[in-house]
Amino acid sequence: MIKNIDKSEVLTLKNQVEYQAGQVVSRTLAQNDAMNMTLFSFDKGEEISTHESGGDAFVTCLDGVGEITIDGVKYELHEGESIVMPAKHPHAVYGKEQFKMLLVVVF
Repeated sequence: MIKNIDKSEVLTLKNQVEYQAGQVVSRTLAQNDAMNMTLFSFDKGEEISTHESGGDAFVTCLDGVGEITIDGVKYELHEGESIVMPAKHPHAVYGKEQFKMLLVVVF
């Protein structure tokens, strides 16, 4: 089930998670054995360090500029752009500027 977000209402996803100074903020929208859907905001310079996931992670930039590193290769993501971080490959996320993203992990 989808949670933590209004239903039957037109929403702007980037407005559903706020920036906080010096922090990464997350808001889980759905989570089960098959998938995880989470909104994130990164203050400039904040990051999620290198890790691996058991599922393919689909990221869409909602606001700002983020840097996604996959297998040591850096990719810059701007509003409206997306990238897939493949399962079991090391990846990291960094706020080059303030950055908001939607993360959908499919297991």
